[in-house]
Amino acid sequence: MLFNSTEFFIFFPVVVTLYFLTPANRRWIILLLASYYFYMSWKPAYTIILLVSTLIDYLCGFAMSRYTDEEKHRRKPFLYLSLLSNLGILGLFKYYNFFNESAQQLAHGLNVAYAAPAFELLLPMGISFYTFQTMSYSIDVYHGRIKAEKHLGIFALFVTFFPQLVAGPIERAGNLIGQLRNTYDFDYSRVVAGLRRMAWGFFKKIVIADNLALLVNQVYNNPTDYEGITLILATVFFAFQIYCDFSGYSDIAIGAAQVMGYNLMENFRRPYFSKSISEFWSRWHISLSTWFRDYLYIPLGGNRVVKWRWYYNLFLTFLVSGLWHGANWTFVVWGALHGFYLIFAIVTAKQRDALVSAVGLKSRPLLYKWVQVLTVFGLVCFSWIFFRANTLSDALYIIQASVTGLSNISQVFAGVNLEHLLFMEQGAKVFIVSVAAILIMEMVHLIQRNGSVSALLLQRPAIVRWSVYYIALIAVLLFGQFGHQEFIYFQF
Repeated sequence: MLFNSTEFFIFFPVVVTLYFLTPANRRWIILLLASYYFYMSWKPAYTIILLVSTLIDYLCGFAMSRYTDEEKHRRKPFLYLSLLSNLGILGLFKYYNFFNESAQQLAHGLNVAYAAPAFELLLPMGISFYTFQTMSYSIDVYHGRIKAEKHLGIFALFVTFFPQLVAGPIERAGNLIGQLRNTYDFDYSRVVAGLRRMAWGFFKKIVIADNLALLVNQVYNNPTDYEGITLILATVFFAFQIYCDFSGYSDIAIGAAQVMGYNLMENFRRPYFSKSISEFWSRWHISLSTWFRDYLYIPLGGNRVVKWRWYYNLFLTFLVSGLWHGANWTFVVWGALHGFYLIFAIVTAKQRDALVSAVGLKSRPLLYKWVQVLTVFGLVCFSWIFFRANTLSDALYIIQASVTGLSNISQVFAGVNLEHLLFMEQGAKVFIVSVAAILIMEMVHLIQRNGSVSALLLQRPAIVRWSVYYIALIAVLLFGQFGHQEFIYFQF
């Protein structure tokens, strides 16, 4: 079930109504049934995988809880069973064909016989998210950071909680399980705040991301038809598309949970205002970046090792992050690029600082800040080429043609062939709506730097607040794309 579907607009009010009408100690049952229905509406058979993963991690956690911290070594077999089960499921459904095809290509190149069969398996929706969520639970139980959850129903709800089941935020048991045990009364101000957060998410998804998708898909699915400014614009548009698509999902998920009283972690904090790549990753997909930090980077040794090993830890973490996003070499290169960016920033820190002082940027802090922001945005956009391109050859063509064909910018200024160069065969309306909506969003982001927009609205008279709500609703109805476009991160 998609958040931006008619089914969800019926499903959510019904679930919330039943939730608040049900006695507090039975509400987990309503949420668990709703969560399984939410997932089954996509492909019922794959609910079995979700059940198996849930049962294995529950039993492993329960088994580990029988041993004290002094007997920690006895927990290891159950930790390994949990991790191998989750990674095995993830590997079979998401990565087997990728590595199999790569091995076939390598064998063909070496003229070696290779005949492993391929599996035609549909990737279960949200598998990368819920497997990482349950693995963090098992690891935390093993280390004694949290106690194992004894209530199977509550644990199953932790795994399947429908607002964040298929695309995060990837929650930690220490934050969510305790909340699932608590009871929350109907609170008008909290419900309205949650609905307001959901509405902002729908605006970002339906008005911005889905309009931009029309432009981006046209270019990236037919890259050789375009060059120069068109490819550059499509790449910048994809940067905003993926941000609005994914952060929009997170806003809807956080808002939906807030309506019922639950607080999910923030997943985005205006990442395109970052002044460094490391800051970007503290603002982008926060639940995943902190997961890799806590469960891969730090266990590898983090930065508490010799320099070469530190660089290795960084690079490996981002390679794995790239592979997490998709079974394609384009995602691996995307992850490798971000690993390279971070290592390059560390290695050249003194030289860059000297250059900044030499050109006088340090005496102009505002200008220096925007040079940093635009530089980071440019580097991130360059990496997005590999993330969005269908193949590595497409990505390399886009990079080359973006430079060699840049002379076509003169045609744009002359107003020639705009339908092809600027509007990407989608018409002026889609282009104008997309650009205008991005500007509105960035204005909101600038306001958010000084405080909450919700808090600001609450300080205004009711007529002002409701005028803003109605204008936003009309904008969504007039300019939104209602083709039930899937969220990008559903494929991961």
